[in-house]
Amino acid sequence: MDWKWVPGFGAVLLILLSHMTSALEVPLDPKVLEGLPQPPTITLQSPKDYIFDPRENIVIHCEAKGKPNPSFSWTRNGTHFDVEKDSKVLMKPGSGTLVIDISGEKAEAYEGTYQCTAHNDHGTAVSNNIVIRQSRSPLWSKERNEAITVQMGVSLVLQCRPPAGLPPPVIFWMDNNFQRLPLDQRVSQALNGDLYFSNVLPEDTRSDYICYARFPHTQTIQQKQPISVTVLNNSPEGERRPGFMTPLGATSTKMVLRGETLELECIAEGLPTPEISWKKNGGELPSSRMSFRNFKKTLKISDVNEADAGDYHCTATNNLGTAHHIIKVIVKAAPFWVSAPRNLILAPNETGILTCRVNGEPKPKISWFVNGVPIENAPEDRSRKVEDDTVILNNVQSGSSAVYQCNASNEFGYLMANAFVNVLAEPPRVLTPPNRVYQVITNSPALLHCSTFGSPIPTITWFKDSQTSIKNGDPYVIHENGTLEINVAQPLNSGKYTCIATNNLGIKENHVFLEVKEPTRILRQPEYKVVQRGMSAVFECKVKHDPSLIPTMTWLKDNGELPDHERFVVDTDSLTIKDVTGDDEGTYTCIMNTTLDQDSASAMLTVVEATPTPAIAYEKPDPPTDLELTDQTERSVQLTWIPGDEHNSPTQNFLIQYEDLLHQPGVWLNLTEVAGTSTTAQLNLSPYVYYSFRVLAQNHVGCSQPSQPSRQYRTNPAAPDENPSNVHGEGTEPGNLVISWTPLTGFQSNGPGLEYRVQWRQKGTSEDWSTESVANVSQLVVLGTPTFVPYEIKVQAFNDYGNGPDPEVVTGYSGEDVPSSAPDSVQVMVHNSTLAEVHWEPVPSPSVRGKLQGYKIYYRRERGLHETEAATDQEEQVLTFSGNRSEGRLPGLQPYSLYNLFIRVLNNKGEGPPSPSKTFETPEGVPGPPSSLNVINQGLDSLTVVWGPPVNNNGRLAGYTLKYQPVNNSNELGPVKVMTFQANETTITLSNLNSSMLYKFYLSAKTIKGSGPIITREAFTVMDTTRTQPTVVTGKEPPVGPAFGTVNTSTIEDGALISWEYFGHHKNVYVEYIVENSKEDWKKELVNGSHSHVIKGLKPGTTYKVRLVARDPADSTVHSTGEVDVTVPAVPNRQVDIATQGWFIGLMCAIALLILVLLIVCFIKRNKGGKYPVKEKEDAHQDPEIQPMKEDDGTFGEYSDTEDHKPLKGSRTPSNGTVRRDESDDSLVDYGEGGDGQFNEDGSFIGQYSGKKEKDTHEGNESSEAPSPVNAMNSFV
Repeated sequence: MDWKWVPGFGAVLLILLSHMTSALEVPLDPKVLEGLPQPPTITLQSPKDYIFDPRENIVIHCEAKGKPNPSFSWTRNGTHFDVEKDSKVLMKPGSGTLVIDISGEKAEAYEGTYQCTAHNDHGTAVSNNIVIRQSRSPLWSKERNEAITVQMGVSLVLQCRPPAGLPPPVIFWMDNNFQRLPLDQRVSQALNGDLYFSNVLPEDTRSDYICYARFPHTQTIQQKQPISVTVLNNSPEGERRPGFMTPLGATSTKMVLRGETLELECIAEGLPTPEISWKKNGGELPSSRMSFRNFKKTLKISDVNEADAGDYHCTATNNLGTAHHIIKVIVKAAPFWVSAPRNLILAPNETGILTCRVNGEPKPKISWFVNGVPIENAPEDRSRKVEDDTVILNNVQSGSSAVYQCNASNEFGYLMANAFVNVLAEPPRVLTPPNRVYQVITNSPALLHCSTFGSPIPTITWFKDSQTSIKNGDPYVIHENGTLEINVAQPLNSGKYTCIATNNLGIKENHVFLEVKEPTRILRQPEYKVVQRGMSAVFECKVKHDPSLIPTMTWLKDNGELPDHERFVVDTDSLTIKDVTGDDEGTYTCIMNTTLDQDSASAMLTVVEATPTPAIAYEKPDPPTDLELTDQTERSVQLTWIPGDEHNSPTQNFLIQYEDLLHQPGVWLNLTEVAGTSTTAQLNLSPYVYYSFRVLAQNHVGCSQPSQPSRQYRTNPAAPDENPSNVHGEGTEPGNLVISWTPLTGFQSNGPGLEYRVQWRQKGTSEDWSTESVANVSQLVVLGTPTFVPYEIKVQAFNDYGNGPDPEVVTGYSGEDVPSSAPDSVQVMVHNSTLAEVHWEPVPSPSVRGKLQGYKIYYRRERGLHETEAATDQEEQVLTFSGNRSEGRLPGLQPYSLYNLFIRVLNNKGEGPPSPSKTFETPEGVPGPPSSLNVINQGLDSLTVVWGPPVNNNGRLAGYTLKYQPVNNSNELGPVKVMTFQANETTITLSNLNSSMLYKFYLSAKTIKGSGPIITREAFTVMDTTRTQPTVVTGKEPPVGPAFGTVNTSTIEDGALISWEYFGHHKNVYVEYIVENSKEDWKKELVNGSHSHVIKGLKPGTTYKVRLVARDPADSTVHSTGEVDVTVPAVPNRQVDIATQGWFIGLMCAIALLILVLLIVCFIKRNKGGKYPVKEKEDAHQDPEIQPMKEDDGTFGEYSDTEDHKPLKGSRTPSNGTVRRDESDDSLVDYGEGGDGQFNEDGSFIGQYSGKKEKDTHEGNESSEAPSPVNAMNSFV
């Protein structure tokens, strides 16, 4: 059965009261839900179309709730999916979520359509059909792009044709340097990825037009073969009128679904380059949802609706004419909800209705299911009646709970919703805690809650003091949820309140208490003080508050904390400042807080210099008296008074205050000031205020006490005189704009019914203002805005009596999106081997698309400068530089390395695209330790030391330092000998050593910056060696070059010492041995990274067969040497010290004399400029390793093959990684470049000497000196 499902709605439970449906949310209180049965409800499921990454596990979500807890099952492709039989599939405990481990498996095997079912005793809920597909990023099909040659001025299209991926790739064009090709009015990229030239110019000539496809799921990029374009100027195309390159013809059709984004495209050719304009026939373009892209060649309309259908007219214009094209837009609609079915809780014998109202184009077909079964196939239920989009349930009975599914579908999609019908019979429960005490301040609103639950819905009744029934009406309001509201609480409202919940199954009551408290008021405010320096200042602050509330007094200085000094003494109702200084001047505020309200008052302190003579006693004036109101009008009144005694200080001014008994009773606010010589003031009044006035007199000492209040004066309502302040617009997400403001106070409202008219439009456009009216809020969210663009905003107040003044226009910005461009002109200055400084050109402000937060530098070490291939294990590092920066420093770099970096700009929303990659090099440093140190070919009195270059040269290797010393049987160290070597030397044979002696070797590498760390190795000189050659195990494919070289063996007491040459790259190397003629298995010991090994525990007098074996877990090939016989002597060998024999001493002297004569002959021939043919040079080397000529001594340095670094045929690769030739040619032409050898005046050969297509494998020998053969090889590399 092919169902089409969508995610189920959350469990918002509704109950039917009597025979009509009315909503009631089931409370989330666990004590209430604990005993209630509930059919399953799907709470979480995966999206309908799930594209997974084959590198990660597949997780298909299915969560549901119910009572009892539901069980889960799955179908795949319409059949039951047995999760337990597939070891790769795990269902999470307590849920239906599947986790599929696709490691080592073909991910395609798990593609398909999945559906989850949640079931318990009361019904069955089902999930969507979840289509699981694997993301794919196929390679570009192989093709040869023919070079394109065109005349200047003609139009041109470069096709991209990217491979079809899942999801589709993002297309962009770049050159060989990974620089984006510039797009403009003339050159543009179409929606399908093709590159269009309205007319070509000579500067369009290039050979590297490359189309790239980025696959977002796998984050991989595929590249098309470059396209070469040559623009000729010998027969240029003349000017011509526009013509459309796409779409073709006079008309075309575009279908789009409701809610999606419509993109219409017109690209024209012509000379001069045409300009594109758009209009809609018979209508206006939706400015709030519309934007232009690609230099107005693309019209984009977001959130398409039915009104967007019609004919869109695009026009291409240049000075020679115009071209027109009409795109007919057809709007279809996948099903969308008008009213989704909602869960119902019904009492027995009640009637409920499930409605499933949807719309779409074409009209969706509606199907009903019960517990996942088509309703026509479900068991018959006479109480159920289906009428198209409605299911009517009459007189439901206990046990008839079920989950209904509504499926609405058309050719463009489907919607599905689960809605359960839960038949419950529950007596009333009161959820509000009993005996709760509510405390409010007099004249404030009070809310007494009575939250209940029951089935049928309980009826709520309130009583005061357990006897007076409360009805709706002033001053009480009973809300639908049972809450009792008292609009203006008075002390007489204090007392005990009882709410009673009743249905046909029972009755429940609950008691709460209301306490109405007196407001907190400052009776004696602090007064203005003028105090001489060094004297004390005292501010009084006497407060009246409700005796049951605990007050807290706080003093502030200039709205900040009081100085922490012992001169400031805070008492219960005063602040004393001792030994006043000039710094103590300022405004002091006392704040009295309780748990319900607060009051505050302020006064200033002025510090004056002390006078040596006694001053006249100055005091504050007495308060004015006899206040009288005359000349009363709607907006003004005249107030007169009689001044009080000035007390030797003339009155400077009079402060007139008012109290608004309607909006802020008990709060006195400043209204105006008049000169101290006046006794009359004309007061400007506001509408809809109940005024009382009082007057305070002020002189140099301070303010008088307030006068007695005047009689009350009431003004009539009117339209607002002002608009909200602090109007501000700022987006929180791309596509929205949040407009906020500070609301008017009740005093400022000027009348009842205060609302706000909010208007907005995009700045710089001529579009009409969008308008929305709101009340009792301080913000409005506008959706569908472009990204981070300025908006003009107005907020106007109005009430039942009219509009406020014309509002001011403020500018705000819509929500940010990630930046669209990358920093330019990235430059790097390297300060030393570990520190670099990066400079860049900041991005243009429009491309930031938000508020600039800074820049991020991503950098990675690619390789050492002596390496040829990039390292694969280097982690990318990131540094963030805040603000509008154009430079930053990168510390902690690795010396003598190649680094790659790029920069991204950062705003509040995220990061922009990367800048073009920039590489830089760090100078040399101290090298790392040599990679290996091994001892081979141990003889009676000699051995060979072989080492490898450092893994991290950190510069050009200057050479190596080798130190060695003997170690006797008591572990005492002998004298140290020191040897130095060139950088290209990695082996030395030491002679004249003591036999059967342990030697310790110390090796370090060095650059011009100094020596690096030391590595050590110990080895014996031995006797009785036998030699064997390596073999390959029969039946295995031979490696490229042998893995093993010469194998040496020697015996020691109860053991054998095995040494060998090893050139392989295998991960595991073993020494294997067995008793001769034994049928036991070979014993093996792992010897990775070593070139010698001691087998211990052998039986004396026994012969063993020994071999070396190399295995690689990733390769089935096994490399092995031949079997070597080793006989362990029954009695330890007693060898004669040959160094004490006379015949040996005489032989050594003769050899030394012969070497001296040869050196003298060579020196003479060198000074005479003798020639050294290649053949003679090769014959003089026992190791046929060819060396390029060095300038200093005329010998040949080492050379190696550069072609894929593969050994030559018939050669083997030694441990130092060089390639040896088994054969050589006599011709010098084969070793030079083109055969043009060069000779000195004396005829000696100094030309470049290198193998064909070969390069030096040892890098780091660069020099600023005159060119030499070695430098020539490095320049060739």
